[in-house]
Amino acid sequence: MDGRVLAQARAALESKRKQHEELYSRRLENAYAKAPSIRNLDAQIRATMLQLLSVAMNAEGGERIEEIRLRNTQLQQQRRKELQLAGLSENYLDDDYMCQDCRDTGYRSAEMCSCLADLYKEEQRKVLSSLFILGDESFEAFDLSYYDDTLAADTSISPRRSMEIIYETCVEYARKFGKNSMNLFFNGAPGLGKTFLSACIARVVAENSHSVVYDMATSVFAKFEDVKFSRTDDLEEARGEVQRYLECDLLILDDLGTEMTTKYTISALYEIINTRLVTGKKTIVSSNLTIDELRRIYSEQIMSRIEGEYHTLTFRGDDIRRIKNRL
Repeated sequence: MDGRVLAQARAALESKRKQHEELYSRRLENAYAKAPSIRNLDAQIRATMLQLLSVAMNAEGGERIEEIRLRNTQLQQQRRKELQLAGLSENYLDDDYMCQDCRDTGYRSAEMCSCLADLYKEEQRKVLSSLFILGDESFEAFDLSYYDDTLAADTSISPRRSMEIIYETCVEYARKFGKNSMNLFFNGAPGLGKTFLSACIARVVAENSHSVVYDMATSVFAKFEDVKFSRTDDLEEARGEVQRYLECDLLILDDLGTEMTTKYTISALYEIINTRLVTGKKTIVSSNLTIDELRRIYSEQIMSRIEGEYHTLTFRGDDIRRIKNRL
C-alpha cells in the first residue's frame, strides 16, 4: 500500500477511536449517574475477566472456568436490567469499540481489518481528487458524442470508433487491473480525453484497493530534483514522494513532454520507467507528443522501453474543450 496514504488512514482511525472513546466515556458517566449500582457491577465483571485469565493458565481449571463464565453472564444480565430500570437501553453501553473485529486497532493478527481498509480507500480518494481537474471524472461521464463519426482517410475508421475502442480498453484495464496488466502510453493532441480517462482509471483501480499515484510529469520530476539537489526544507517528505512514484501499484504520469527537459529529468524518467518495469509495477504515461517527437527529446534507452513494453493508445479527434466553448 501507499505508505503516505496508509499513514493518513491510520491517523483518521486514531482520531475516530478517540472520538468514540470520549463518547463512550460520557455514556458511561451518564449511566453511573442514573444507576450507581452499575459501577459496582462493572467492577465485578472486570474481576471475573481477570479470574478467567488466571484460571485459564491452569490445565485443571475446567470446572472453575465454567463457574466463572456463568457468574460473568449473570453479572452482564443484571447490568442490562439496571440500565433498563434507569430508563436506558439494555445495549446502551455495548458499543465500547467501533469495530468489534479488531477492537479499533485496524488489524486482526497480521491482517488489515476492513475498517482500516475502508479508511485507506477514503484517504486515497481524497489524494486523487485533489489532482483531478474537474472532480467528476468517471467512465459514466465520458461522452463519445464529442468525437467525429466521419471516416478518417489515414486510419479508415472514424475518430469516434477509435475512441470507442480506447474507452473500452480503459474500462477493461481499470476493472481487471493486476500484476498481469499492461503498461499504457496515451498520446494525441491536447483536449482529446487523455487526462480524463487516466483519472477514470485511477478512480476504479484505487477503489479496488490498489495503491495509485497520479501526478503531472512536471511535479514528479520536481520531486526528484528536490531530493537530488537537497533543495527543500523537508527532504524526508520529498524522498517519501519519490518512493511512492517508484513503488505504487499504478503510477499515472500525465502530460509528459511539458516539463523543461534537462539531463536530470531524462535520468529521472529513465529511473521511473526502468525501476517500475524491473519490479513489475504498472505505469500509464500520457503525452501530447507523438513517439517520433518524444524520440527527439528523450534517450533511446527510454524510448525502446516505451515502444517495447507499453501498449500505445492514440487519441484522435478535435479538441473537446473548443467544441464545448462553441456550444
